[in-house]
Order: sequence, then structure tokens, then C-alpha cells
Amino acid sequence: MPPRNTTEKHRASTPLELMFDLVAVIAIAAAAAELHHAVAHAHYAEGISKFVLAFFAIWWSWMNFSWFASAYDNDDVLFRLLTMLVMAGSLTMAAGIKPFFQGGQLMLIVIGFVIMRIGMVLFWLRAARHHPELKRTTLTYAGGIFLVQLYWVGLLLQQPLSATWLLTLFALGAVLELAVPALAERRGITPWHRHHMIERYGLLNIIVLGETLLASSIAISNLTTDQAPTLALLQIPLLAMVLLFCLWWLYFSREEHLKQQTLAMALTWGYGHLIIYAAGAAVGAGIAVNIDLVLGSASLTATAATCAVTLPISAYVLGLWLVRDRFIFSGRGKYLLVLFALLIPLAGFFSGLAAATALLVLCVMLRSSHACCSNGQPKL
Repeated sequence: MPPRNTTEKHRASTPLELMFDLVAVIAIAAAAAELHHAVAHAHYAEGISKFVLAFFAIWWSWMNFSWFASAYDNDDVLFRLLTMLVMAGSLTMAAGIKPFFQGGQLMLIVIGFVIMRIGMVLFWLRAARHHPELKRTTLTYAGGIFLVQLYWVGLLLQQPLSATWLLTLFALGAVLELAVPALAERRGITPWHRHHMIERYGLLNIIVLGETLLASSIAISNLTTDQAPTLALLQIPLLAMVLLFCLWWLYFSREEHLKQQTLAMALTWGYGHLIIYAAGAAVGAGIAVNIDLVLGSASLTATAATCAVTLPISAYVLGLWLVRDRFIFSGRGKYLLVLFALLIPLAGFFSGLAAATALLVLCVMLRSSHACCSNGQPKL
């Protein structure tokens, strides 16, 4: 399993990677659905905290495999089998999301996560054997992942814990997980492919935005019920589609992500996408909450339902500024996304979802115009 060429032309996602993404779809959809139900019944703190915990586990397993595959994917039999082992762990974790949200049971989530991480330990040990120039890096990965898994097993054995202790110990475990690549890559940067990683991250972003598509479909299906559709229900699918297109447009702009192939940039860009992905999935959950409110099956105020959409949008926009725009723009336009990240929740709070959507459309227009001017092109 030799290292891949970092300058390989036309490097694209493999069929195996795309199938891995399908497993992530199942897990993300399960977490978003549980967030929707929790927020719809006004269980804000519990729902959001559990969503963050579950989503981190989903994203972290996907991210670790994607960066490894970018550097070492040789698509042989052993690579495929180990990938399927990681996928089996992801499916196990997805099955544990509902019991975790509804009863606080961590068993399946931790077991699934450990299965995935065992697969990654074996991957890195194999890389250590076949890429001796980066043996210190690959062995640091393998050893670090193994030690952190002992921590997660220990956390499982301490159940049940209070919510405060669970979140505190989970945060510590997350910090340990994030520290492993940061420490390992300082001993030698793995040969990941820049364009390949940009494509992989873009594909996962499409997956999380698919939650908004699903919510829009639910809203449209409710228009065909025997009950006469109200104006509010008629607005939701339209606003959801406009929001979806705007979020997609902002992410897939003409300016490329990950401008530099350095460790600092890779960590900022790679880790910062957690905000974008979690927020993108939460937007879909928020749209579903607004549908429930119109149909009379939600237990929260109209303002809270609007915030369930506008706050994730704000986080999504701010995440894009964090990982991309602050590195590619200068002058006042550099902080355009930060400004709209502040204005959109305020517009939603005082004027409703339609006003927040209009502001997001304006954000897309102004950013596109600024990008064209920055590149020496005429305004759109």
C-alpha cells in the first residue's frame, strides 16, 4: 500500500468512497430527525447537546477515513475489506442514535465508533509497513487512535452519568481525538491530495444539505392532504428551496477551498467544516420543525421555530468565513459573511423566516459581486 501521488491529475472519489458516503447519509439523517423531534417539543438544550455529540462521532469517522484514503487508497482486497469494517461500525453507530436521544443509551454508539476506529488502527499499521518514510507519523496515528478508544470504552463503563458529566467527558474525548492528527502530522505530513479532499468535502456538504431537500419534500407532500393548505404551509417549501440554493451557492463559489497544502491550513479547513456540516443538517431539521408548527404538532413558539432555521444558517455562513473567505478576500469584503451571520438571526427574530431568507439571498448576491470585482471581472 504505497502512498498516492499528491499531484495526480483527475483524482476523483472512488465507488467505494461514494458507498461510504451512503452510510454517512443514514447516520446524519437519523441525527437530524432526532434533533427535529427534540426541538419541536421544546427540548432545546437536550436535543442540541445530543445532536452535537452524535454528529461529531459521524463526522469524525467520515473525516478520518477520507483523509487516509486520499493518501493511501490502493483499492486492493484488504483495503476494501477494512473499509467495509469501518462502514459496519458506522451503521452500528447510526442504529444507536435513536436509543441515545430517547433513553440516553450510549452502548451502540460507542460500540460502533470503536469498530470504526479499530479499522482505522489497522489501516495506519498497514501504512506504517508500506511507507517507512512516514513510519513515525503512521504509528502515532495508530497508537493515538487506540489509546483514545480505551477512553471511550471507559466512558461507556461509567454509564449512567448525569448530562453535565457526560458532556464534560465527551468534550475531553473529542479534544483527544482532534489532537491525534495534529500531533501525528507534525512528524511528517501524509500525502493527501488537495483536489481530492476538496471534492470529498463538497460531496458531504451536498449530503447534509439534502436534509433541507427532505424537509421541503415533506412540506410539499402536506399540501396534498385533505386539509386545505394555509399560506404559511405554502411558503415553507418555497423558502426552504431558496435557502437550500443559497447555501449551496455560497459553498460552491468560484473561489477554491484549501488554497494552501500546509498543515495549519489543513487542520483549520478540515476541522472547521464540522460547523458547516452540523449547521447544514440542522437547517433541514429546523425546516421540519416549522412544518410541524404549521400543522399544529409542535410545542414551541413561532419565534423559536424561526430561530431553529436562522441560527444554523448563521453558523453555516460563519463556518464558511472561518475555513475559506477570510483567507481569500481582503478589505471590507473579507467580513461580509460575518456581517450576514449576525444579521440573519436578527431578521428572523424580528421579522420572520421570509425576511431572513431575503437577507441570505442578498448575501449571495453581494458576495458574488465582490468575488467578481476581486478577480478583476465586471460585477454580476
